[in-house]
Amino acid sequence: MDHFLSAAEIAAMPEREHQHQFNHNAIRLTRAIGDHLGLERIGISLIRLEQGRDSTHHHYHEADEEFIYIISGQGIAKIGDEHKAVGPGDFMAFTTPSAAHSMHNPHAEDLVYLMGGERNFPDVVHYPDDNKTMIKAGNRRQWVPRDTLTDVVPVK
Repeated sequence: MDHFLSAAEIAAMPEREHQHQFNHNAIRLTRAIGDHLGLERIGISLIRLEQGRDSTHHHYHEADEEFIYIISGQGIAKIGDEHKAVGPGDFMAFTTPSAAHSMHNPHAEDLVYLMGGERNFPDVVHYPDDNKTMIKAGNRRQWVPRDTLTDVVPVK
């Protein structure tokens, strides 16, 4: 297995269109560069976000830490309820659990960024704007309305 990708090899990789299951406007054009080199526990992708697109659905993880490093273009990051303008050289990191996060590209120029994160199974992902919780376990992804979750009362 190779341990190196040149800039030319990365540029030649086909982009894969990824649409988020809960946000039809969240369409990322992705080059999974970590997968290409065999990474299994963390994902590293070069992402291109076209004008008017969202990066994902506003969310946070219980188990997976994530990061984003902006390479080119401009965008708006939503972190919690706060909106921040982002551009080249800006870095965001999301511990577990963290504030919910997502990005939007309102500009004509593509927003290009490096995204990385863990791939823990199980993981629980919360989507606070929609009151949804997704559970990733046993190679399945399932969701429930968050307000239907019931606390377990310990038995004495």
